Amino acid sequence: MNKDMQQYLDKAEVLIEALPYIQRFNRKIIVVKYGGSAMVDEELKARVIQDVTLLKLVGFKPIIVHGGGKEISRWVGKVDMKPEFKNGLRVTDEATMELAEMVLGKVNKSLVQLVESLGVRAIGISGKDGRLLSVKKKYANGEDIGFVGDVTNVNADILYDLLEKDFLPIICPVGLDDDNNTYNINADDAACAIAKAMKAEKLAFLTDIEGVYKDPQDSSTLISELTVSEAHKLVGDGYIGGGMLPKINNCIEAIESGVSRVHILDGRIPHCLLLEIFTNKGIGTAILNDSERRYYDGE
Repeated sequence: MNKDMQQYLDKAEVLIEALPYIQRFNRKIIVVKYGGSAMVDEELKARVIQDVTLLKLVGFKPIIVHGGGKEISRWVGKVDMKPEFKNGLRVTDEATMELAEMVLGKVNKSLVQLVESLGVRAIGISGKDGRLLSVKKKYANGEDIGFVGDVTNVNADILYDLLEKDFLPIICPVGLDDDNNTYNINADDAACAIAKAMKAEKLAFLTDIEGVYKDPQDSSTLISELTVSEAHKLVGDGYIGGGMLPKINNCIEAIESGVSRVHILDGRIPHCLLLEIFTNKGIGTAILNDSERRYYDGE
């Protein structure tokens, strides 16, 4: 068999391997939290959007929740504002909130433009629109960090309406409190709250790490799949710390609220979403309910 023919057969094998996943997730909701380096690198950005667009075209109902921390930091530097952090969280005063909302709005519409350029209808909305995201003030270990909010309610009807009309919603993580003040929301928290409210089949976090490690210093200890019980044990035994701890807690909370599977993926790997969702081995860490069937048994 010549080399060209083998290449085509290999492509066919990939499509056949994807078939059961396409069947299983047809018409299911997937929430993708999009952040990190994959938002800054234009080539990676285009590939992430291609992935999400493909998910939509093969029958998924994707929802994108995007961050913008790196872009906000860039603009804070541009206008000579001094960023302030408490307990690892950005302090968002009124001027920073105004800037953050402008930057997030710009990011939001650039993602809409990319999706539209691939022939899929997208709608970019802020958590303020139709009170999609209601919030209360968030504190960092009791310290006031300004206009940063915790989500108290998600108006899921808005998203169901958009999905029903065949739009791909792209959500900017800003919300309103009871007094109609604007608050910035951590994009991980916003994605988690939306996935819970929508009872999403999947929640995928695009990050700047490969996944969850048993030993963060040793890349060979990457964990492909974790049940919620195993995740609780890793946290309890002190294996997970730093920025991964709130992310894992978000994952556990999402699954305990009805999300079937949560994926932590390295957004720096081109097409990481497709590799994780449509291949038998996957590439990141999947966290699943204790009763969910594992993909990788016996491997």
